[in-house]
Amino acid sequence: MEKFTLDLLFHIIGIGSASGLLYKDNSLFVVGDNSGFLYEYHLDSKDLKRHPLIENPSENILKKDKPDFEAITAFQDTLYIFGSGSTSKRNSMVEFDLAQKKKTTVTNLTELYAVMQNFASIKPEEFNIEGAIHDGENWYFLNRGNGISNKNTLFSFHTKKLDQEFSLLSNDYKLPKIKGVRTSFTDAVLVDSKIYFLATAEDTQSTYDDGEVLGSTIGRIDLETMKIDFTKKISATHKFEGITLFKKENNKIEFLLCEDSDSETLQSTIYKLTLNKK
Repeated sequence: MEKFTLDLLFHIIGIGSASGLLYKDNSLFVVGDNSGFLYEYHLDSKDLKRHPLIENPSENILKKDKPDFEAITAFQDTLYIFGSGSTSKRNSMVEFDLAQKKKTTVTNLTELYAVMQNFASIKPEEFNIEGAIHDGENWYFLNRGNGISNKNTLFSFHTKKLDQEFSLLSNDYKLPKIKGVRTSFTDAVLVDSKIYFLATAEDTQSTYDDGEVLGSTIGRIDLETMKIDFTKKISATHKFEGITLFKKENNKIEFLLCEDSDSETLQSTIYKLTLNKK
């Protein structure tokens, strides 16, 4: 997994601060951390649809009020969209029905997020969920360790639904540095019992305030051993915050990535990352 290519694929006008994406049926579903919409972008027609996730949604919600949707995952015909949990207003899970193309359920995860914080000894001010995965039997959440303690933590729930009884494990990871700053999880996707994750170095010790972007890496966690089996720096300038599987072949695997510009500009850039298998 030493060789990779990173290509700018296209721009989507109308989406700002893209923080999570999911590729399905030749469409991209995108969430932005300062938006109240789920965006649906069809790759062939280039048609962009907006689906409301909150009451009275807008494109650029004030930072103190935003739901901070940072993670998106899917199982069968349901999308699950998660707030980061970094403030009390960011604890929602929204379920979106792909067949009906509408929001169906909103769940307050305050208690679940508190359980995660207590279990892994993460202070509330350092709790920041940036990635989520659901495979039907398990849920995985990635805490971004961009607080003072650098708690990059993978939570593993064995349960079909988050409101049922579950067993919980957590694993902490020491991620590589870029220019002396420790990278921290920004998103992840499951491929063949391995979690491919993005991690970004940002010169800040706050889950709330942005800092200078120093670059991004990709890595992989083997779910059998719960160990990282490779990491690779893929950019010295980009803050990649979303990853989704695009294509998988015998000798290579392709992902789509989105970048959070940390601005109010309603334009998002989608990149294609190709990893060549040895």
